[in-house]
Amino acid sequence: MNILKKIKRGASRNKSLFFVLFLFVLSICLISTLVFLVYLAKTLPDPSQIISRSITQSTKIYDRTGKVLLYDVHNEEKRTVVNSEDINQFLKDAIVAAEDDSFYSHSGISMSSIIRAALSDIANKNMGQGGSTITQQLVKNAFLSPEKTIIRKIKEALLAIQIEKRFSKEEILTMYLNQVPFGSNSYGAEAASLTFFNKNAKDLNLNEAALLASLIKAPSYFSPHGTHLPELFNRKDYVLNRMEELGFINEKQKSKALSEKIGFTQPTESLLAPHFVLEIKNQLEKMFGASQVDQLGLKVYTTLDYNLQKNAEKIVLEGAQRNEEVYNAYNAAMVAENPKTGEILALVGSKNYFAPSLPLNCTPGKSCKFEGNFSVATQGLRQPGSSFKPIAYSEAFIKGYTPNTILFDAPINFAEEGSIPYMPKNYDLQFRGPVTMRNSLSQSLNVPSVETLYLAGVNDTIKLANSLGISTINTDSQCGLSLVLGGCEIKLIEMVQAYGVFANDGIGSPYFMIQKIMDSKNQTIFEYKTSSQKVVEPQIAREITDILSDNFARAPMFGLNSYLYFQDIPVAAKTGTTDNNRDAWLIGYTPEIVVGVWTGNNNGDSMTKEGAGISAAGPIFHKIILSALENLPHTNFAPPDPILSTKPILNGVAVQKNTILIDKRTGKVADENTPPDQIEEKIVNEMHNILYYVRKEDPQGPPPINPGSDPQFDNWEKGLTEWLSAHSY
Repeated sequence: MNILKKIKRGASRNKSLFFVLFLFVLSICLISTLVFLVYLAKTLPDPSQIISRSITQSTKIYDRTGKVLLYDVHNEEKRTVVNSEDINQFLKDAIVAAEDDSFYSHSGISMSSIIRAALSDIANKNMGQGGSTITQQLVKNAFLSPEKTIIRKIKEALLAIQIEKRFSKEEILTMYLNQVPFGSNSYGAEAASLTFFNKNAKDLNLNEAALLASLIKAPSYFSPHGTHLPELFNRKDYVLNRMEELGFINEKQKSKALSEKIGFTQPTESLLAPHFVLEIKNQLEKMFGASQVDQLGLKVYTTLDYNLQKNAEKIVLEGAQRNEEVYNAYNAAMVAENPKTGEILALVGSKNYFAPSLPLNCTPGKSCKFEGNFSVATQGLRQPGSSFKPIAYSEAFIKGYTPNTILFDAPINFAEEGSIPYMPKNYDLQFRGPVTMRNSLSQSLNVPSVETLYLAGVNDTIKLANSLGISTINTDSQCGLSLVLGGCEIKLIEMVQAYGVFANDGIGSPYFMIQKIMDSKNQTIFEYKTSSQKVVEPQIAREITDILSDNFARAPMFGLNSYLYFQDIPVAAKTGTTDNNRDAWLIGYTPEIVVGVWTGNNNGDSMTKEGAGISAAGPIFHKIILSALENLPHTNFAPPDPILSTKPILNGVAVQKNTILIDKRTGKVADENTPPDQIEEKIVNEMHNILYYVRKEDPQGPPPINPGSDPQFDNWEKGLTEWLSAHSY
């Protein structure tokens, strides 16, 4: 008995000692845990920063109306932050039902959810609910790394509790819905709604809201663009049932949603007006930096008229396909501009941005006749052919020559003595003798146009081209007299801007594509201000327009019913075809719009002999003008003033109608470099006068002259030869 008592007393002491030891260890653990939690709490980020933190948002590029999204510029994430009122209540309720049904009652963490998740993990049921509340998911995505560790989970819980104390449930849910991933690079409810349904989050119906809420569980697995659609729809129906059980919807609403069909947008990256949009993106990168454009959440409102753009893309594609078969021209491009403002209304850089290069296996930039992603409109340097002529004639008119000045269309060698002969020919290989500048320009005659450039001065003409907006030519360019025939390369978009000056009575406006930019807080951070200025006198612009819109004057070359003619619609237009038919152009305008069209091959291969501006570019131009004018007024051009002066001016010296100006130092025709005190007048026979002007008493001038139609010009060729010989032309 004594032994038993001693054993019992020993056991009792051991139990007491064990209990004391247990309490000691427990106290140490609790204190350590408390110290650790205090330490962790001090290392946590400030929860108040969650609402002011910078969230990556994609930049969106819109058309001029702001209604057509042309492109969503993003890096890894497409995201648009919206306010609570811009998110449909169905979606909010569906998210709660699917992700955290005790959201409105817990204080950041849910023990029941944690226990349920633990049991699910033990049973390896991957389709069960997770243990994290919506608040925990929010802080995890906002502040913490994604790895699954005990430390991270503790931080997550501590932060969630603090977030719940600082923000309302509505604020927490809104922050979560602007951040959570839905798949397909879409982050946040707005981006997901646009990606999968092409509608804003506020416009979702119940069925769509339940489906979006279903994606959060496993965005890739449940992707509407993937192979698990049956599973996705099953989960969507589960969410609808949970919404009814939780009182968010009634049975009638659920039944209606369950019976509705649901459709998705195509799983393609939306890129409308690709060449235009990529030019915008390039401009944005210059403004904000390439690394920032895809995450600043900018809203970019452009100048693009998307209806015109769609029509132009179709017309260019069809025209290029026809040209490929008929003229061996594989590509085409166009630009349309509002001449009053400089706004680019449409831009097609190639016949099809997304098509493969041709011929197959060609080398881009070298041997390809067609390259879809290369923008001939903005990047291509091409010879403009005769479409450059109006610029040279403008400079001549500035110098004092008029549309009625008579030139000689005859075989002439314009090269310096001893140099390689330069004897341009007309497109039809015919010569017409004396012609007015008006008829020469309207019929695109080459020889008189070279004479016009000579009289206007090459350098002065280049300076005028620069002031019109053409930047690729300067006075160091080695074009010489071939400049007027398109001997120097230019960009289509700059030629369109230049013609815009003629369309706008001599007032020039630099072209632009961005109207305004708003930041992620809807504050305007950029707005384009049009900077118009007078480039040429209105009279000069009107004289050019009057010639280019004169269908009767151009009829001897193009006929009365060419692609340049629009019944009851005033349109001024000029063709251009380069040597060996490498490029075919047509630029034209009304007071409301300028349209430029280029056709040819990217690698410079020649088209067929028939592939001229009027035949290859003409049909495309004509259709685009008609498309544009469906929504634009048909305004008449302002006519030029009658020409009354008989004294054109060169370097301050007046020229009588039957005289020419000679440089006394050289004996040749004076030009813009001749000092005024070195200029002398020389009377010539009016019959052979290259500087013939209308008589003051007859402002309308003589009728157009054709060789042989008037006896006084029977010997014009002999007279021209004598004149050229005498003056070393």
